[in-house]
Amino acid sequence: MNNFSEYGLWSLVIVNSVVFILFGYSFFKPRTPRDWRSFSAFSAFLVALFAEMYGFPLTIYFLSGWLQSRFPNVDWFSHDAGHLLEMMFGWKTNPHFGPFHILSFVFIGGGFILISAAWKVLYDAQKRHSLATAGPYSYVRHPQYVGFILVMFGFLVQWPTLLTLAMFPVLTVMYVKLAKSEERETIAEFGDTYTAYATNVPAFIPRLQRFFGPSQTGDYRHGR
Repeated sequence: MNNFSEYGLWSLVIVNSVVFILFGYSFFKPRTPRDWRSFSAFSAFLVALFAEMYGFPLTIYFLSGWLQSRFPNVDWFSHDAGHLLEMMFGWKTNPHFGPFHILSFVFIGGGFILISAAWKVLYDAQKRHSLATAGPYSYVRHPQYVGFILVMFGFLVQWPTLLTLAMFPVLTVMYVKLAKSEERETIAEFGDTYTAYATNVPAFIPRLQRFFGPSQTGDYRHGR
């Protein structure tokens, strides 16, 4: 039985999109044009996600022939089947309690927490006209961008779609380019101070030893 009646819930698309976009806004608090570009891209990702989650299952529609031939016992047009990873790995009970769904919450929650924590450090540093090097900034130079990537990856694990899968690497590259552009401006403002900070702190992926050693904020005086 094809349960298309479980989709077409465009009011839920709107409500969920607005709720998560406002939720993300409360964590990120964009102010500059660069902030708004990165936040707008993140918002577009969420709208595309919820449009398939509750509106029309475009990915399921395009892959239905292949999915039905490989997994004939799954009703691919039921709403639960949108949790593709749970279905494909044979999770038999409620997919909301499946391993991939739980893992997605770890990435999503961790990403939002990282964005929030980084914003506070950055805001305090900007008020002092100093370099943000404490908290998340002592691990990576661009924790808020890392947070956005973690949230998007978490949603991909929870509800993968062709559109969001295509958007994810594009948005990741966009965040990397934004980070590089931001660093050029920060170097122009802080010079050797930022260069020394960048030498000790990686851009996006923290060094494992940092989790087991003392904080290395150093004598640095902005960066996201």
